[in-house]
Amino acid sequence: MKTYNIATIPGDGIGPEIVAEGMKVLDAAASSEGFSINWIKYPFGADHYLETGETLPDSAIEEIGQTDAIYLGAIGDPRVRPGILEEGIILKLRFEFDQYVNLRPVKLFPNVETPIKGKGPSDIDFYVVRENTEDFYIGLGARYPEPRATSGTSGATGAASSASKCPAVHSTRSFTHHLKRKSYNAQINVYVDMDRDEPYAYQLGFLSKRGCERVFRYSFELARRKGKKKVTAVDKANVISYMYGLWRDTFEEVAKDYPDIQSEFGFADAVNMWFVKNPESFGVVVAPNLFGDIITDLGAMISGGLGLAAGGNINPDGISMFEPIHGSAPKYKGQGVINPLATILAGALMLETLGEVQAAQRVEKAVSTVLQEGKVRTKDLGGSSSTSEVGDAVASRI
Repeated sequence: MKTYNIATIPGDGIGPEIVAEGMKVLDAAASSEGFSINWIKYPFGADHYLETGETLPDSAIEEIGQTDAIYLGAIGDPRVRPGILEEGIILKLRFEFDQYVNLRPVKLFPNVETPIKGKGPSDIDFYVVRENTEDFYIGLGARYPEPRATSGTSGATGAASSASKCPAVHSTRSFTHHLKRKSYNAQINVYVDMDRDEPYAYQLGFLSKRGCERVFRYSFELARRKGKKKVTAVDKANVISYMYGLWRDTFEEVAKDYPDIQSEFGFADAVNMWFVKNPESFGVVVAPNLFGDIITDLGAMISGGLGLAAGGNINPDGISMFEPIHGSAPKYKGQGVINPLATILAGALMLETLGEVQAAQRVEKAVSTVLQEGKVRTKDLGGSSSTSEVGDAVASRI
């Protein structure tokens, strides 16, 4: 019997509750399809950080690198300054394992309401591919003068950047930033000569041609695999012309290798509008990191809400990580009221990526059946069922 070793990081807040339901359903699917899952649990999150001062040690990265995939709950806690856990755990995993694709299905299930009048499941069924390792989410930037750490929190320097401290009496400074990726290392030097002494800040974005090309090829291959007829590339090349000029040129080059798939460009603001007006016009949407983050939240809302929104951080040739796209919702921790379906559907994405396509289809069909019946659903979908009751209902229909 085939056994998959899955690194599990339940994380913070509601994370442990929803991961438990996902594991329950995935174990049922594995049993039905003749394979097994060995869950390897890791404690990383707010509690571990507050107890030990570490987010995700390199030794754990080495261990996780020997597994088949990562199943993540949620990261974030009000006791820890924003950014410490997210950068130290989520971004570190994405960058260390070069998970350059963030895959977000936008799918409206039957008997689930959408805020868009007159649209149904046949209209809202597409994919967003978000480039996951470059653009503006790389932690390169500086603030002058550096703010003091708030009392009770710990300061953190982005793993991909370093900047000189800025004495408030100077308006001329040099900053050096280091960007380390699996395929390249870059050093970026910034010199700021301000004609007045006042606070300022900057943030850098960075795209490489190879980084663009590989996410475009993934998008076109996904379109072929899923029977989608069009790939839409999102940007703001009209105002961020250097970065997204490279983005557009590379997209056009890659598109030539896929003459059977229609290709088009869309500005990020216009794509948001068309998501609402004509969602049926999209097949696969590929976006740089920042805009992809924004449009996928809209995609989640038009397809039933964050409780149904799954995501995969994918390296097609390496270790991938799967998670719901919602946060840790600490105020609901331990109450058993959170919808676990996004986590369960993220598990289905994991099974599909591992090559267990039939098991993934079993999970998605079971979710669809439970939603269609409408008897078991959590409060966000108009019901009163508990987190575990939803997990039980899906598992029983595998």
